[in-house]
Amino acid sequence: MEKTRPYVLLNAAMSADGRIAGRERRQTSLSGPRDRGRVDGLRAACDAILVGIGTVLSDDPGLRVHSEARRRARVRRGLSPNPLRVVVDSRARCPPGAEWLHRGEGPRFLLVSRRAPRERGRRLEERAVVVDAGSRRVDLPRALDILHRRGVRHLLVEGGATLNHSLLAGGLVDEARVYVAPRFLGGGGAPGLVEGAGFPVARAPRARLAGVRRLDDGLLLVWRFSTRPCPREFRDGAGG
Repeated sequence: MEKTRPYVLLNAAMSADGRIAGRERRQTSLSGPRDRGRVDGLRAACDAILVGIGTVLSDDPGLRVHSEARRRARVRRGLSPNPLRVVVDSRARCPPGAEWLHRGEGPRFLLVSRRAPRERGRRLEERAVVVDAGSRRVDLPRALDILHRRGVRHLLVEGGATLNHSLLAGGLVDEARVYVAPRFLGGGGAPGLVEGAGFPVARAPRARLAGVRRLDDGLLLVWRFSTRPCPREFRDGAGG
C-alpha cells in the first residue's frame, strides 16, 4: 500500500487543551498570521487537499491557495492555480452551493459510496468529478489508491476529527503537523483533533516527535508515523 498511495500529511490547529473548535462546533480561528502563511504554503506545495464532509457542512471551506504569488508560481510550474480539492462524502450530502465547489480555479473530486442517492451525485457532477470509492462508505485505502493513480503524490489532509480518526486507524498517515494555540476552549461538546470511536491505549497509533517550533504565540509540533521520507515539497517549515 505504501507504493500505491500518496504521502499523507495531516495538518491541523488546536487549542492548548486539544480542541479544534469551540462547543458550538463551528470553525474557530486558532492560527496566527505566520501559521496561516505556513498552511497556505503547504496548500501551494501539495497535489491535493482532502477534507471530510463534516468539515464542509460545519465550516464551508474554500480549500484554495490564498496567496496570489503562490498561485502564479504553481501556474509557472504547469499546474492549476489551486491543487485538486477532494471531499470524502459517502452519502453525497455536500450542498451544491458549497464554497469549495465554486471559488477558485482547479479540479475537484467528490468521493462517494454506492449508497449515495444518484440524484444527489448527478447534481454535484456539474461542479466536481464524482468518484465511487466504496460500497456503504468511502473506503479510504481505495480512495488514496484512486488519487495516486490520478497523479496525487503529496496529499494534505485538513480534517475533520472523524476523518483524522479513520486515516489514523487505517495506518494511512505519514506525518502530522499540529499548531498548538495559546487558548483553552474546554466544553464537553467541543471537538478534539481526533474523534470517531477512539483507540484503546494499547493500540493507539504511535508517532515520533520530529520537530518543535515556536510560531506566533504557539507551538508547531511535527509528528512522524511512518519511515517514508518527507517529500521535498513538504519540507519547508517541517521543523525536522
